[in-house]
Amino acid sequence: MEYVNKIKEYYEILTKSEKKVADYILSQGEKLIYTTMGEVKAQTGVGDATIVRFCQKIGYSGFSELKIDIAKEDFSQMKEQEQVADLFEHAARQLVTAIDETKHSFEMDKIDEVSQLIVSARHVYIYGVGASGQSGLDLERMLIKVGIPSTAIIDSHYQAQSATIVTPQDVVIVFSLSGKTKDTFDTVKIAKDKGANIVVITSYGLSPIAQLADVVLKTAIEEHLLNGGSLAGRISQLFLSDVLVRNIEDKFATGKEDLRAEVLRSVMNKMI
Repeated sequence: MEYVNKIKEYYEILTKSEKKVADYILSQGEKLIYTTMGEVKAQTGVGDATIVRFCQKIGYSGFSELKIDIAKEDFSQMKEQEQVADLFEHAARQLVTAIDETKHSFEMDKIDEVSQLIVSARHVYIYGVGASGQSGLDLERMLIKVGIPSTAIIDSHYQAQSATIVTPQDVVIVFSLSGKTKDTFDTVKIAKDKGANIVVITSYGLSPIAQLADVVLKTAIEEHLLNGGSLAGRISQLFLSDVLVRNIEDKFATGKEDLRAEVLRSVMNKMI
C-alpha cells in the first residue's frame, strides 16, 4: 500500500511523537478511514499539530488527505475482489448479510424501550442526511400508517431550526450509519439540550452522535468512505425500522385504532 511505503520511507526522520502517530496508523490499517483526529490524539497522546506535521512529512496536506488515500486503496481492493466473484451473487449476498447481521445485533429490550417512547411522545421528529435521510422518510411513512404523528426532515438547516422547538415530550430519531456526520451531530445536540428523548440508529455505538443518545439501536453495516449511501446500509436501516413499527403495532398501539382507521380511509379514498 502506498501510504505504508511512505511511512516506512520517512520513518527514520520522524520525531519521537510523530513515530507514535506512524505506529498507530500502521496498526490500524483501513480502520483508520473511520477514525477521527480526536481519536488518534487520545490513542497516541500527541496534539493536532504533531498529527498534521506527520502527514505533511510523508507527503499529504493533512489527516483528511491521508484518510482519503487509504480509502481509495481499500476501495480498489474491494472492487478487484468483486470482479473475481459473480457480480449478481455478490450484490445479493451483501443485502442478505445486511439483514442477517442487523438481526443478530438486536436487543429486544431496547426495541421495546424505543417503542414505548414513540407511542408516548407528543411528536416524533426523524433526522438524517443523504441516504440516511431517505430511511428517515420511510420511517415517517411507516409511523403515520399506524397513527403516530411524525415528521422526517432531511435538510440540515431545517433540522437545526426544528430542533430548537422540540420539548421533553418529543422523541427525536436519528439515522446515521457512521454516527459522525457533523450537521446531524450539531442538530442532535440542540435537541438534547431541549430535553427531547434521543434515539440514534447507527452502526457505531461509540460514535459522537451515539454518545448523545438516550437509546442506541444498532445496525450492522460498516460503510466504506467512498461507497457511502450503499443499498446494504439502507436495507439494514429499513429492516430495523420495520421491526420497530411491527413491535409498536403488536405491543403498544392500543388506543390508536381510530387514528389508524382514518389513515387507511384516506388512502382508500384515493383509489378509483
